[in-house]
Amino acid sequence: MQLTLFSSMLVAASAFTITPAPVRSTHLPALADMSGATAPLKGFDPLNLASLGSDETYLWFKAAELKHGRCAMIATTGYLVTAAGWHFPGMLSTSNDLSFESLSSMKPLDQWAAVPDAGKAQIIGTIFIAELVSEFQGTHYMKGGDFPTIVFPPIDFSGVDADTLATKKNREINNGRLAMIAIMSFISAANIPGSVPALIGNPAF
Repeated sequence: MQLTLFSSMLVAASAFTITPAPVRSTHLPALADMSGATAPLKGFDPLNLASLGSDETYLWFKAAELKHGRCAMIATTGYLVTAAGWHFPGMLSTSNDLSFESLSSMKPLDQWAAVPDAGKAQIIGTIFIAELVSEFQGTHYMKGGDFPTIVFPPIDFSGVDADTLATKKNREINNGRLAMIAIMSFISAANIPGSVPALIGNPAF
């Protein structure tokens, strides 16, 4: 009787035993082997983000940096072009009597504010569609597929040798990092006078 009772207790206890969750094996590459790991800040990762989470987390971080760098390079170039007064000919909006020339007399952030809501929606919608296309092409980068490519215009690197391609990847990442700093500096200078000493007195800000 006692043996039966003891056996029943063991069975009941085992029903409440917590099964350890499987430990995900991560094999994160060394910082020195990552794209963009070049002098003078080779291996720079003060927040230790490269070892945060799983392999999928690391790949998501890499893709996010790549996308943000590309957007920042476009934004920085666009800010400088509009600040220099270069613009398209004709009208941006006939219904609002808004020409590109009239926009060119404004500061870049004021230009964006002057764009009609319908125009802003078209720009944001185009970016959204490009993001969807890049995320759903082939095997996802978090599952071992290629990192997001430029949707338009498409660029074919199939004929580029491995060493040259690695150099180009390093340049893209590092230029993107610099552009992120640049566009943040531009926005800060435009909204907080004197926040960026190097841009004080510049009429574009």
